[in-house]
Amino acid sequence: MDVRILDQRTPEERDRPFLPGAGKTWLLPFYDVFSGVAGVRALHERAVGLAGIEPRQAVVDVGCGTGNLSLAVLAAQPAARVTGLDPDADALRRAARKARRRGVDLTLVRGYADRIPAQDASLDHVVSSLALHHLDDDGRSAFARDALRALRPGGTVTIVDFGGPSSNVGGADHSTHGHGHGRGLAHVLRHLPRLRRARPAHNHVMSHDHGDGVVALLAAAGFDDVREVAHALRRFGRVTFVQATRPSS
Repeated sequence: MDVRILDQRTPEERDRPFLPGAGKTWLLPFYDVFSGVAGVRALHERAVGLAGIEPRQAVVDVGCGTGNLSLAVLAAQPAARVTGLDPDADALRRAARKARRRGVDLTLVRGYADRIPAQDASLDHVVSSLALHHLDDDGRSAFARDALRALRPGGTVTIVDFGGPSSNVGGADHSTHGHGHGRGLAHVLRHLPRLRRARPAHNHVMSHDHGDGVVALLAAAGFDDVREVAHALRRFGRVTFVQATRPSS
C-alpha cells in the first residue's frame, strides 16, 4: 500500500485563497456526513461507470476533497493509478486516512485545478465531482486548458457538477449552465430541511447559474465530442455528467 501527500504549490501560491469543499473550514469534519445525506456517493459511482476506467490507466481527480471520488475509482478499478488534487491540506489528510483504511494506493497532491500534476499528454482520464462550481470563470477556463494539456490524445474528461436544465441530454447542448461558484455543502446543509419537503423539479438552487456551463467550457478549450451524457435530480439541484475527449491530432 502506497498512500502519500505531496505539495506542488509554488512559494507564490502559499497564500492563494480557495473555497473549502464544505463551503466553510469548520464544516470539514462533517463533510462526509453531508455527502451521505445528499446522496453524493451514488453520483460518484455513476461518474466512474461513465468514465470506463481500465486497469493501469492514469487518473487525476481534480478537487478531490476527502477523496470520495478517488476511492470510488479504486473500488471499481483497483489497478488504476489515481492521483487526487486539492488545495485543502486538512481534506487531503482525511483522504489519506481513508485510503490507508481501505488498503489502496493513492497519491494526493496539494495544489490547484489550473496546474494538474501530470506531464503533457500523460493521463488517460481527468475526473472531477462537485468542484468546478467553486472556481470563478478564469479558474474554470484555466482548468479546462490544463486538462487538455495533461490528457493523452483520445483521453477523456468526466465532470459532475451542478447544471441547469438541458433540452438535449446526450447531445452537445451548449446552453447547459454551470452553477455559481461558492455554493458548497454548507449551502446544501442550510437548505436540507426545506429541500426534503420540496419537489426536485421546483427548487431555486439552480436559479443562479454561473458562466457558460461545463459543455461550453470544454468545447472552448478545444475538446472533441463534448456532451452531457447523463443527469440526476437531487433535492439540492440538478446535477449533470459531462464528458469530452482530447482530439487525436
